Amino acid sequence: MDAYTSFAEVYDTFMDNIPYEEWACYIVSLLKEYGIRDGLVLELGCGTGSLTGLLAREGYDMIGVDNSCDMLQIAMEKQEEAGLDILYLLQDMREFELYGTVRAVVSVCDSMNYITGHEELVQVLKLVNNYLDPGGILIFDLNTEYKYSRILGDNIIAECRDEGSFIWDNHYDGETGLNEYDLTLFIREEGQLYRRYDETHYQKAYGLEEIRQALEEADLELLAMYDAFTRDPVREDSQRIYVIARERGKERSK
Repeated sequence: MDAYTSFAEVYDTFMDNIPYEEWACYIVSLLKEYGIRDGLVLELGCGTGSLTGLLAREGYDMIGVDNSCDMLQIAMEKQEEAGLDILYLLQDMREFELYGTVRAVVSVCDSMNYITGHEELVQVLKLVNNYLDPGGILIFDLNTEYKYSRILGDNIIAECRDEGSFIWDNHYDGETGLNEYDLTLFIREEGQLYRRYDETHYQKAYGLEEIRQALEEADLELLAMYDAFTRDPVREDSQRIYVIARERGKERSK
């Protein structure tokens, strides 16, 4: 999961097409639907903190966890500029530790797809369950197998700007469900000098049944799975889905 090192510097530039405000509104609507209007909320895989900051502005006390020091440095710079009070932790989501429980955990922008094995996914979900308040809510999104096989597949995505350019070469293995991203970056340093960087990322496509099984093994109650940004059921051609689950272990142990 050692990724987003060189890319962190230009991440927000190339991701400026992501409607974070709309994503935040959707997530807030889900949180409020389950009675979470304030309190501590953890974002796993928070990256440069774009969504974390928006949720903080909505009145949530935010904690952000990410395993990229470079991404978190940018997140903390944003926090200082905005005058927000957010706790950022440099941790791997497979091993994260908190000082206490939180009312909700959110994870977006396919961060969960970076968990590339069933046992590791269950491990993350068990940690989430451990740090959720009784009846607390987990909300996360996932890219679907349809997106990896039909949209990304073996395609190459490229973009060139003055600040830098990238070439994103995708390789999807339908048998393992793994998508390999070979990312080549050319980042402008000074004048007309561009330095090349190479990163490789791996993501895993999870089927709906495997998601259900992982939640069950982690003792989380599945509440809903939606086609992203709607309340509609997941379709065969859904490219991104949202999963909502609830902590139930602490209630059952009382």
